Amino acid sequence: MLTRRLPPTVEPYRAAANQEMIEGLVDLEALVRLKDEIGQQQGNAVVKLQFDVDTQRRHLIDGELEADLMVPCRRCLQPMPVSVASHFKLAIVSDDALAAEVPGDYEPVLVNGEQLDLLGAIEDELILSLPQVVYHEEADCAISREQMSSGDAPVEKVSRPDSPFDVLKSLKGKF
Repeated sequence: MLTRRLPPTVEPYRAAANQEMIEGLVDLEALVRLKDEIGQQQGNAVVKLQFDVDTQRRHLIDGELEADLMVPCRRCLQPMPVSVASHFKLAIVSDDALAAEVPGDYEPVLVNGEQLDLLGAIEDELILSLPQVVYHEEADCAISREQMSSGDAPVEKVSRPDSPFDVLKSLKGKF
């Protein structure tokens, strides 16, 4: 079981040149944007990062993360446990022009100077791995089946307004 915390920043070029692997935990309570998205979290995300350099001399990160989150149900808005797991590939770039040249199976990650905001990149991947819609099972949801349905409201028959051509129809047969 991992107990080591992931460092907040890393020197990605050096780590890639040395083909380093970094494994550790990220405190979910410290991730502000994740909190804004789904609410306050507790616990840790388990993260594994393999740094490497490919044959085109691109600096890459092959990563995996797993976390148990509390995500609000879209029906009742009560938190429910959701496990997320993500496998991601990042290409380290120093400016937007280089980001456009990144192969399609990699996502560019911008490095300021020599330091990569590792926790920011992990938080991005966590947010991207969230499910679009989360619901409790009907039996477990605070919203009942009756509250979920809109009911059988009677359908009113819509009457069409008189057409201005109805007068012409009546005149057609007279001449």
